[in-house]
Amino acid sequence: MAEQEENQQERTEPATPKRREDARKKGTVAKSIEVSSSAIILVSMLFFFFVAAYMVNAMTYYSRVAFENIDSVSLNADNMQAYVQLAGYVFIKIILPFIVTIMAIGLAINYLQVGPLFTLEPLKPKYSKIDPIAGMKRVLFSRKALFEFVKNIFKITLVGVVAYYSIKGEVEDYVPLIDQSAAQLLVFAGKAAFILGIKITLALVFISILDFIFQKFEYERSIRMTKQEIKEEYKQLEGDPHIKARIRSIQREMARRRMMEEVPGSDVVITNPVEVAVALKYVPGEMEAPKVIAKGRKKIAEKIKEIAIEHDIPIVEDKPLAWALYKAVNIGDFIPESLFQAVAGVLAYVYRLKNKKLA
Repeated sequence: MAEQEENQQERTEPATPKRREDARKKGTVAKSIEVSSSAIILVSMLFFFFVAAYMVNAMTYYSRVAFENIDSVSLNADNMQAYVQLAGYVFIKIILPFIVTIMAIGLAINYLQVGPLFTLEPLKPKYSKIDPIAGMKRVLFSRKALFEFVKNIFKITLVGVVAYYSIKGEVEDYVPLIDQSAAQLLVFAGKAAFILGIKITLALVFISILDFIFQKFEYERSIRMTKQEIKEEYKQLEGDPHIKARIRSIQREMARRRMMEEVPGSDVVITNPVEVAVALKYVPGEMEAPKVIAKGRKKIAEKIKEIAIEHDIPIVEDKPLAWALYKAVNIGDFIPESLFQAVAGVLAYVYRLKNKKLA
């Protein structure tokens, strides 16, 4: 127990994206049931406010039709199915819109809280879930249990206070009800109940906001990591061949992009002509020898030549020299002494084209 507490105290580092993803796969997310329930209650109140008249009228109509024709109704095996279908139709017409609305709101609120998530991990049997001692500890001694206890006490108190002052504010309107008809009493009772329900629901919304903040805090706390866990995770990711391959691919792409950005500054591109292309740059007086600033085969070679054409850079076809430069010189390196003469001849030709003098 002491060791577990010590490990818990060491969890001071925020969770990494991988830890968050692993927790999500297990169904561990920041979610407040209070948010869902308060939203459903609020929408239910608003639904009945706008649709109650329709529902009452429909129920009144079908009830009147049923009682007016009750003498002519004869239930038997032949017409039972028809009556069941009629009852189902009435149910669907009156109640189904409400059920669909509530289901839609419940799904929407859950989606807004946790996003798209489907996992069967929480349903897997675990000994810790049925261990009575561990369960007792969770119920009696955990911070979450304490919060739930305080929250429920606060909820009952707040709802009671809101209901008390709401009813107290309507006391003066109760006396004239003595002279009202039954229909007027129903209207008054419905209006008062709706106002009271809205006030209580708003109080529940306030509680749900506090609950969501706490659940978010508890979630972040539960997925914290120790510094050692972060180091181990980093080692695992670095050792993953797929991760390494992806990193190498990104690095190659970035290097290729930087290389292509250097091609417009080259003096000449030497080609095979279709297999390889090598871009050279030489600044007399600043460089000790010409430098290879880009090279490539096939598609990369074609791209180098396209950029050279776009920027009016001379392209010289020399198969032996192109292959020699491609195999012997890395990007960013100066050409070896053995290739000075061949490259000098190419540069002299290029400079003559540009009316330059070879320094």
